Amino acid sequence: MEAHPLNELAVGQRMRLVRVLGGQRLKRRLLALGLNIGGELEVVQRRGGGVVLARGGNRVALGAGVAQKLFGEVLD
Repeated sequence: MEAHPLNELAVGQRMRLVRVLGGQRLKRRLLALGLNIGGELEVVQRRGGGVVLARGGNRVALGAGVAQKLFGEVLD
């Protein structure tokens, strides 16, 4: 499957996080938010390049700069 940046995914699309283009600081921040490689997420809102993601009962808002560094494979 092909990986796409989060800021290119449409509202309602489900994806699996497969790659983070960033340093250890960003990766630690994402882990603290509950976002890890292999985790399944759903895009619930887009705002000017930023996204709001749902995982389980939690929602996480990411700005455009972070969203373009996260890549996911779209799930059916």
